[in-house]
Amino acid sequence: MELNFKLDLPVDTRLETGAEKDRLFDLVIIGGGPAGMTAAVYASRKQMTTALVSHDLGGQVLKTSGVENYLGYQYITGPELAGKFSQQIKQFPLKVLANEGVAALAQRSDNLFSVKTNAGRELTSRTLILATGKRWRNLPVPGAEEYIGRGVAFCSVCDAPFYRDQPVAIAGGGNSAVTAALDMLQVGGQVTLINSADGWQADPILLARVQKRVTLLDAHRVVEILGDGAKVTGVKVVPRDGGETRLLPVRGVFVEIGLLPNTEFFRDFVALNEQGEVIVDCASHTSRSGVYGAGDCTSVPEKQILIAAGDGAKAALAAYDYVSYHFKEE
Repeated sequence: MELNFKLDLPVDTRLETGAEKDRLFDLVIIGGGPAGMTAAVYASRKQMTTALVSHDLGGQVLKTSGVENYLGYQYITGPELAGKFSQQIKQFPLKVLANEGVAALAQRSDNLFSVKTNAGRELTSRTLILATGKRWRNLPVPGAEEYIGRGVAFCSVCDAPFYRDQPVAIAGGGNSAVTAALDMLQVGGQVTLINSADGWQADPILLARVQKRVTLLDAHRVVEILGDGAKVTGVKVVPRDGGETRLLPVRGVFVEIGLLPNTEFFRDFVALNEQGEVIVDCASHTSRSGVYGAGDCTSVPEKQILIAAGDGAKAALAAYDYVSYHFKEE
């Protein structure tokens, strides 16, 4: 099953012809994952004129093999769930710029916001929601990209049950890798932790919980992920000191080497924390008035589809309150 695809939503023709410069939106949402698309639904239901800009409509959900913890679905694939989201936003008259990213943000002297896309378009809005998500750090080795969703996974909370009683490898040496190992132990199977650094970075109390239950390969690098064209069949590892290459027969490889927030282009626009995440309060406010954050790109703990969707709803309602108060006479 191919999971790495793009959703297709029609773009409003007025935006195509450049007339967007003459249009003032109540809200521009940057990002088309669960947070961004939920925000679009809530904003549209509040009768806000809304535009959504996303270079990868669907976000990380498109690379999730299966979801069993989103309410309303006992099981649904990631692409199917993203498709459900996109079908719902099609019901509303919002303007969608799909497969298009944002190049620059600015606040004008009249306190309105300017959003410039990498296709040369410029949108003007009263409020913004930043919902750009995060991207997984993948292993820079053969097979890593090819087998995403077919054995290469990034979320043990989401995907552990699909590898019940099967041998898996987990790449990483920090807390997230050890936590993933604990998730995998709950569903049985043989677990091998592969740490590319010399020494484990995980908290000792976490590491102690898995030491006698998993195979620990310290100071080893993954050099290739193997498969039969349909699914992962093994992984090659080599010691950092240049020793003999080993082949581990596994059915899954969980990559736990960190996440990168997609916040580079607004680093100087709103306050970010040390991890590069947008700092938000409990009502989704950022450091700049009229700008809200939602989903995985923010400082909100736990990066889950359901939490991101809730964040999108909160951010849209906060933006609506802002517009209602500051522009009530228009």
